[in-house]
Amino acid sequence: MLKAIGWSKGGQRLAWRDLLEMTKPKVVLLMLVTALVGMALASPGMIVPRVLILGLAGIGLMAGAAAAVNHLLDRQIDLKMARTHHRPVATGRVSPLQGGVFALALGSLGFFLLYGFINPLTAWLTLASLVGYALIYTGFLKRATPQNIVIGGLAGAMPPLLGWTSVTGDLHGHGWLLVIIIFTWTPPHFWALAIHRRDEYAKAAIPMLPVTHGVAYTKTSILLYSFLLVIACMLPVLVGMSGALYLVGSTGLSLWFLVRAWQLKFAPRPDSAIKLFLLSIWQLLALFLLILADHYLGIWL
Repeated sequence: MLKAIGWSKGGQRLAWRDLLEMTKPKVVLLMLVTALVGMALASPGMIVPRVLILGLAGIGLMAGAAAAVNHLLDRQIDLKMARTHHRPVATGRVSPLQGGVFALALGSLGFFLLYGFINPLTAWLTLASLVGYALIYTGFLKRATPQNIVIGGLAGAMPPLLGWTSVTGDLHGHGWLLVIIIFTWTPPHFWALAIHRRDEYAKAAIPMLPVTHGVAYTKTSILLYSFLLVIACMLPVLVGMSGALYLVGSTGLSLWFLVRAWQLKFAPRPDSAIKLFLLSIWQLLALFLLILADHYLGIWL
């Protein structure tokens, strides 16, 4: 079986590092942090260990499967871009058949864990997110419209709701509120990268916003979405999910992001776009860690 699908060539097994790279571990780790926050906010006390371990494992495995499918479908595009030309499937280190079997195995195991040990709602929602990102966004939207990241961003914004449903087994407005924060964060995050890589996206014929509407228009869009993000980040306080610690910390993070978006639009430097992109990653991570700290501070006090 290993030889049939090419897992072993000349006695050498497929490098585990290539398979790990296909799962986009850094992206998955950030998603799991947001899922953890969803679990924590849905739990009256500490998270049940079974839910914590198996829930995060299932969500992580299916997110990794979605990332692997992204590598498969984008392998021709990846070759044309400096950021991705070295990826395992694009370079041939992993064949499409190997990548497909790997993605199927990860997704199946993740679904089994969620359906069998967490609850069916979380399993089906996670599967819908996988299909939304791996097939609808990567396979269609990315190549079809400059609003691809806006429309397809919902799939990537789902982990906190998945964490919530892992605990409760039902949907709740507070879980959706966390989704709104990530959904609003995604366009300025990704458009900043798209500005930095505009020429590569144009070469690959991907209709990202800077390619179809120009850099100036994209910078304006980033700034407008940054104002929306400030509002979205205030929602946990307005509905009573979070308190003073989150209010102070999130306000500082939002204003920092807004200032950088303003500078990108009106006082740009050659590296302004990529710096905003990197800042956005740390901002989202810090934001959700603040929600988590504020939640447990409220319990302990």
